[in-house]
Amino acid sequence: LVLDLNQLIIPTYGTAPDQQNLHTPEWADFDNKPDSLFFSDGQRRIDFVLVYEDETKKMTHKRSDRKKQKRKRQVYESNLINNGLQLEATRSVLDEKLIFVKVHAPWEVLCTYAEVMHIKLPLQPNDLKTRESAFNWFTSLFRVDEDIIKPEQEFFTAPFEKEHLSNFYIQDKDTFFNPATRSRVVHFILSRVEYATKNNVKKFGINKLLDTGIYKAAFPLHDSSFRHPSTDPDCPSERYLLYKEWAHPKNIFKLQPLDFIRKYYGEKIGIYFAWLGFYTNMLIVAAVVGVGCFLYGCLTKDNCTWSQEVCDPNIGGNIIMCPQCDKACTYWNLTITCESSKKLCIFDSFGTLVFAVFMGIWVTLFLEFWKRRQAELEYEWDTVEYLEQEEQIRPEYEARCTHVVMNEITQQEEHVPYTACGKCIRMTFCASAVFFWILLIIASVIGIIVYRLSVFLVFSATLSRHINGTQAIHKYLTPQTATSVTASLISFIVIMVLNIIYEKVAILITDFELPRTQTDYENSLTTKMFLFQFVNYYSSCFYIAFFKGKFVGHPGNPVYWLGKYRNEECDPGGCLLELTTQLAIIVGGKAIWNNIQEVLLPWVKNLIGRYCADARSEKIVPRWEQDYHLQPIGKLGLFYEYLEMVIQFGFVTLFVASFPLAPLLALINNMLEIRLDAWKLTTQFRRMVPQKAQDIGAWQPIMQGIAILAVVTNAMIIAFTSDMIPRLVYYWSFSVPPYGSHSSHTMKGYINNTFSVFNISDFKNASKPFSPWFGNQTTCRQVYRDFRYPPGHQHQYEHNIYYWHVIAAKLAFIIVMEHVIYFVKFIISYIIPDVSQKTKSKVKREKYLTQKLLHENDLKVVKKTMGKITDKIIKGIDSTCRPKAE
Repeated sequence: LVLDLNQLIIPTYGTAPDQQNLHTPEWADFDNKPDSLFFSDGQRRIDFVLVYEDETKKMTHKRSDRKKQKRKRQVYESNLINNGLQLEATRSVLDEKLIFVKVHAPWEVLCTYAEVMHIKLPLQPNDLKTRESAFNWFTSLFRVDEDIIKPEQEFFTAPFEKEHLSNFYIQDKDTFFNPATRSRVVHFILSRVEYATKNNVKKFGINKLLDTGIYKAAFPLHDSSFRHPSTDPDCPSERYLLYKEWAHPKNIFKLQPLDFIRKYYGEKIGIYFAWLGFYTNMLIVAAVVGVGCFLYGCLTKDNCTWSQEVCDPNIGGNIIMCPQCDKACTYWNLTITCESSKKLCIFDSFGTLVFAVFMGIWVTLFLEFWKRRQAELEYEWDTVEYLEQEEQIRPEYEARCTHVVMNEITQQEEHVPYTACGKCIRMTFCASAVFFWILLIIASVIGIIVYRLSVFLVFSATLSRHINGTQAIHKYLTPQTATSVTASLISFIVIMVLNIIYEKVAILITDFELPRTQTDYENSLTTKMFLFQFVNYYSSCFYIAFFKGKFVGHPGNPVYWLGKYRNEECDPGGCLLELTTQLAIIVGGKAIWNNIQEVLLPWVKNLIGRYCADARSEKIVPRWEQDYHLQPIGKLGLFYEYLEMVIQFGFVTLFVASFPLAPLLALINNMLEIRLDAWKLTTQFRRMVPQKAQDIGAWQPIMQGIAILAVVTNAMIIAFTSDMIPRLVYYWSFSVPPYGSHSSHTMKGYINNTFSVFNISDFKNASKPFSPWFGNQTTCRQVYRDFRYPPGHQHQYEHNIYYWHVIAAKLAFIIVMEHVIYFVKFIISYIIPDVSQKTKSKVKREKYLTQKLLHENDLKVVKKTMGKITDKIIKGIDSTCRPKAE
């Protein structure tokens, strides 16, 4: 049936008709009804709007080019009319060069394409009883008032079939197809209608016409202004209600009207806001636990023995540290790091370990409960059986289908755009391009590392000289801090620049790859973009967490980068604080940049546009012209919204052991993000074409991969980046005999025990500091935690037994923590089914009732038909067998 319909409906893939056979739109003047959504007759609804600039008034192109453009547009509009659409053109009120072509899909066209597109439509009202939740009384406090936005009536649905038209719940033909469905159908037609044929290659689709400038815009209409309800009684003013009850900042603590969002914008936008709201709600639990761990660190920091020893003038004050770079750096006192050691006690505490374990379990709960919620939405929004064959092939794919292959399933010939060999070549090229760009990012990270190594020498040589007079600044503006902050800012700038470039590259690569459906296209682009963003955003954090300060040698034999730059060392307290600084700059800078790019820029553009329009005219402006002056949503739609949140999800889970407040900051950001995204969609952008979506697509497996990786990264942060394991080893083994001299387990003496001793006479000439040694001491201590035999020992400067104890403890900790969390994650995943029993029952019940309804109606028709035939046969027999009248 579908093949027949396709052959019937899309006959426009042929040569363009002659000039005299072209159909043209009706022309009508604006009737001064600014909120009207209908043609000039007030009957036919506007389902889509096309905007172009009158070719006779264009001055930017050659005359021949203008004629070609006009010809293509006229052919395209004629073919739209041939496909059953009705067009009405109106000249702009504000700019006489602009022409608005309003598109209306009649009943027959809607029915035909609804069957082609497998659109599910109501059969009968849903008679399943829903049980009230025990928490309804609580959630009702945060729900939108049902008197303002009334709950949608639920129906049993089935894919539309014209043959069974009488089985569907049609009370009014004008409202049977809602505006979102009508726009979706019209966009389907617009994307497949031809406008030219060149060298036997058909050119078609509104997207290409927009790209070449033949049309300036194509969009469905908002149904009203967001500031006030529509003055037209036939318009429901759903946009105004969405702004008032959803997008307005006053609703920041209210639950979202998801069914209403889905009705107005379609399932694709609805599922995004459902996921974002669910993620934000789950962050509440993580934020509470994170704040609890942070407060625990704040309350116990005064009892932090090792920090007290650093700040003690009799302990830390007597420990002289070796220079941190060659020649230019000088010796320094450990007490300089007193402030940073106090801060480190807040983050590097036992509460951090508890929080890291908790987050490993939280992320599993989040993903499992989201699957259940997603299954509920699939049922409620009729996407349970949204199979691949229901999604239409992309026009770009269809246009390239020149190769014939045999379908293994149907055993019939079908057309594909490339052979198996061609597909392999395309995939190899795309993979190579992505790999090249990832290498480019790694090269930029290496460049930043070289910057850190080289600029540290400059800061070490000049910073202390200029700030000697200001002791307060000297406490905070150390060479390490200055290097870390400037490197993080440069890293952020590089990330943003590479993002802009790679976005265009990723789109070009995906276009060349030629995915079959829009879902395949978005999933492919998502994978490429996230892989790039993962390396781009997280590489510097991985470097600080797991590589910086780990391979530095010792003062007498340092390790050099590229044979020139001495490898970076961590502060005496480790690199945890620097990792926190890097996270804060990237996450904070990214949030500010995204809000400027996504919210402020569209608002400023629209403000300038409105100001210019008001300056030109005070005339009444129709709805289609008001919407035209809004910003286009872009080809990628919600892609960047998802990407922003999933990158944030990565920061919240991958590096949460270094910053327990990350979930709280993410929670605050997301509460604002929901309303900003809603405000942006409702007020600043044209209405998106409603699209069907079953789930969040490729983002689901990406988050599952992040969840698995997060367990490893947090375990390694605690083991290798924080100082927790060395402290525990000292407390339980090396503070008491046979290694220690204390009678009971204690942290006293930890600082003196963990900094290895180095004899200054063992410095090589290449690294010996210029500044003279002061006092009568002949040794200095290594800056970073390292455990080596002292000078004079038969194994001097080699790793001692403490080092091997610590390494063994770190490895054991990683293995135990990973296995425990993975085991708990497995148990949770097994216990929590992806689809709740309640939803399963609803799906089965709907299938049963739908099949029964369609089957019974068919039987009634058959019985009725057979009954008539039987009556005729019986009458024929009676007349044949009746004896003749005498």
